[in-house]
Amino acid sequence: MDNSSRTVVVTGFGPFGEHTVNASWVAVQEMKKLGLGNNVDLHVHEVPVEYQKVQSLVPSLWKQFHPRLVVHVGVSGMATTVTLEKCGRNHGYKGLDNSSFCPDSQCCIVGGPDCINSVIDMESVCKRVTASGLGVAVSVSKDAGRYLCDFTYYTSLYLSHGRSAFVHVPPLGKPYSGEELGRALQAIIREMLELLDQAEEKIHCQQHIH
Repeated sequence: MDNSSRTVVVTGFGPFGEHTVNASWVAVQEMKKLGLGNNVDLHVHEVPVEYQKVQSLVPSLWKQFHPRLVVHVGVSGMATTVTLEKCGRNHGYKGLDNSSFCPDSQCCIVGGPDCINSVIDMESVCKRVTASGLGVAVSVSKDAGRYLCDFTYYTSLYLSHGRSAFVHVPPLGKPYSGEELGRALQAIIREMLELLDQAEEKIHCQQHIH
């Protein structure tokens, strides 16, 4: 198995608005301390809350690392659970970013499909993590919010043909600590990798049958 098949890139966002400390980046750093096991080459990156930075950074991560999976993590002031996002949407980006910019087209990829689903079955990941008794509530959502989170997710899904994931975390202390969020991310990403392995084994078996 080549190394890239076990490379995972995880991103969190930098500060914006009232989120002077962004819970997503804290959670990603806590998860990095825990690691994903010896056989996973883990890279973490902080993403600025700027559309143009995302447009250059996300493709460069895919190009540089050829990862098995990219997981983007963002904070949602409305979230009370760790939320797995099923899909990214292309249109409706009207909110200004940290540099007071917003794409003229109000979309991620001009001419791209309206919505792209992740190849990962988020319902399955949610059930497995919940059953593991982690002590952190996990839920699934179909709307990542049409801001930098959704913009980043769609861009990544488009580049990877769906091999990306997005996780929203609540602000720190509402109700979880950075360490708890880091533990939850570790459990979630491990389940995602497990599901990717199973899907590939299935395809591999089917190829042998024919």
